[in-house]
Amino acid sequence: MLDYSALSALAAVIREGSFDRAARALHVTPSAISQRIRLLEERVGCALVVRGQPCTATETGRRLCQHVDRVRLLEQTLEGALPALAPAGVARVPLPVAVNADSLATWFAPAVAAFAAEAPVLMEIAVDDQDHTAEWLRSGAVLAAVTGTARPAAGCDSRPLGVMRYVAAASPAFVARHFPRGVGARSLAAAPSLVFNRKDALQARWARRLCHRHVELPRHALPSSHAFVAASLAGMGWGLHPLVLVAAHLRDGSLVELVPDTPLDVPLHWQQARAASGLLDGLTRQLVAAARKALLPA
Repeated sequence: MLDYSALSALAAVIREGSFDRAARALHVTPSAISQRIRLLEERVGCALVVRGQPCTATETGRRLCQHVDRVRLLEQTLEGALPALAPAGVARVPLPVAVNADSLATWFAPAVAAFAAEAPVLMEIAVDDQDHTAEWLRSGAVLAAVTGTARPAAGCDSRPLGVMRYVAAASPAFVARHFPRGVGARSLAAAPSLVFNRKDALQARWARRLCHRHVELPRHALPSSHAFVAASLAGMGWGLHPLVLVAAHLRDGSLVELVPDTPLDVPLHWQQARAASGLLDGLTRQLVAAARKALLPA
């Protein structure tokens, strides 16, 4: 049998990022945390924590953390059915999920906030590109994710959420300066673009579709959906924006499409660990309903 006090110590170290903070969260000493993890590592026969600032989990450590998360959710569901088993007071369990930044900035945050206001959970939301959030599921770092991948990760179910529409836009002054003769491969290769991070391929995908070949784009990196809009309004560069975020700016002319009627549609899917708990199923229902209202039909 697994030692769940040791597993709780492991999960706390990874969640808090250090042995000291994990000890404070569990109301024990740092040496007790170290001893529990050392014994657990001896039991499984490999390292579970990469010591650093912050501490991170090895692949095996992530899988054990995912197991702890699932057990906690199952216990919470059981306590709801059998109140006599529930501890005194409100016991909230961590619920780790991953989402792309543009969903978080638009439809996802209000939906997850409404769920968390009623459910006994503490949401742990990781942000990554929609083409990479599925990796968080495969690694065991999260129990569910908004992803651009329809094929479910092992042990997960996948369902379509809808389509997020993007438009390539910039300020009128930026367009006049960098695209006086129109938008093409040569002008795109010279005009600064905006990306969320190195993983963000939306601008490159739009340029390839427009020009029918790869275009090497100069890029400013801005890891924020709202910063994208602010930077575009200020003339810093052009970028692919969720239409819902910039519709008002397009209407008042403070932003213009680089090439009218050339949207890029990105299908989104919700993947969740199979048979995790009723709480996770409740989150799924909340998010699927919100996505149907906010996104285009798949």
